[in-house]
Amino acid sequence: MKLSAKSDYAARAVMGLARHYQSRESLRVEDLAEEQGIPQNYLIQILIELKSQHIVKSVRGKEGGYLLARPPAEITLADVLRCVHGQVFDSPALSDPQCPLELRDAWKKLQKAVDDSAGSINFQQLLDQGSDKGKMYYI
Repeated sequence: MKLSAKSDYAARAVMGLARHYQSRESLRVEDLAEEQGIPQNYLIQILIELKSQHIVKSVRGKEGGYLLARPPAEITLADVLRCVHGQVFDSPALSDPQCPLELRDAWKKLQKAVDDSAGSINFQQLLDQGSDKGKMYYI
């Protein structure tokens, strides 16, 4: 299974906005693109998709930009992947009547496992993991 660059960029965009969530300040597309290493034109398309699923929201005006539509703890990796791809895991075999039933059942099991795993990871957890790396422990 291989995820697209779009998946990675969408997750990076949400992660970047999650880092600024507490300040309640919107981020300009230019700043988010530079900070996350995402091509600006591609980021705009991704943000439009994320906005349509109420993951991000836009703020108009001179101080405008984008921010998360809800707290990072309420946005999962599965939410982001579904937004850009429709399914976290998909295979044509899932709906192919020619696919042997046993194999189709295996694909469904894999689909559920991947979906459950992505659904168990929220962006607050990712933020917390990042802040834990900055802590030093002395023995």
